[in-house]
Amino acid sequence: MIRPRKVFAQHWLKSEKALDAIIKAAECTESDGFARRRHRILEIGPGTGILTRRLLPLVQSLVAVEIDHDLCQLLSKQLGKTENFLLLQGDFLTLDLPSYLGACPNFQKPNKVVANIPYNITGPIIEKLLGTIANPNPEPFDSIVLLVQKEVAERLYAKPGSKAFGALSVRVQYLAECELICTVPAAAFHPPPKVDSAVVRLRPRKIEIPALNPRQLENFLKLGFGAKRKMLRNNLQSVIERDRLTHLLEQLKINPQARAEDLGVEQWVILANELGMGNWELGVRS
Repeated sequence: MIRPRKVFAQHWLKSEKALDAIIKAAECTESDGFARRRHRILEIGPGTGILTRRLLPLVQSLVAVEIDHDLCQLLSKQLGKTENFLLLQGDFLTLDLPSYLGACPNFQKPNKVVANIPYNITGPIIEKLLGTIANPNPEPFDSIVLLVQKEVAERLYAKPGSKAFGALSVRVQYLAECELICTVPAAAFHPPPKVDSAVVRLRPRKIEIPALNPRQLENFLKLGFGAKRKMLRNNLQSVIERDRLTHLLEQLKINPQARAEDLGVEQWVILANELGMGNWELGVRS
């Protein structure tokens, strides 16, 4: 039996309830032929394959990316002859998935992601799946269902004004609708992690109010959330004088005493767009 490895932050999910919730959130519960053709799954870190086995009868294809050589041998032995299953060994963050799929004509580009991902690289994985504000994924997935650390999940779907709302919330919600599916206790894993987990669903969406200068928006988010206890007009002093920002906030009907977490995604975009206009005479101060 293969033991979970700390170096890969491995924790095997064993809860049938959690597995059911993940599959339902991925909308892969129908098993007829027409429904299966709509589901082309990418699974990151299949581990011992407990979720993989549940998904395979329900989908057209499943591409699994696993970094652990021993687990790849196990999965190949148990599922290697399954026609709709493709296993790739490697680090998902550096893997050139399109190149591999180009050599496998029976496997089209996945349109959904379903995964229990390593918690220590959650941020980089989400960024590769969604892209960034400056460089969104040009071919977005229909949906992304992830089992992540509960604290991270809370930041992903947090609402403006809440303690969990931060720069990550804005960056992700700019690109996708975020939804909490369920919480998963530590006891649902072997070995149990030190924290509870949660299943979230991200649906990439059309950006209704785009940032005129995406990199500038990312910079403002970094500055604005740099000291969350301070008012926004203090955190952005390096790019605009306090009085000018106060005047702009009033024009945009935003409380001049607002902190970074008080502004929703659209407000952040509108503010960044206005700040980027030449009439505010912006310039980063040394």
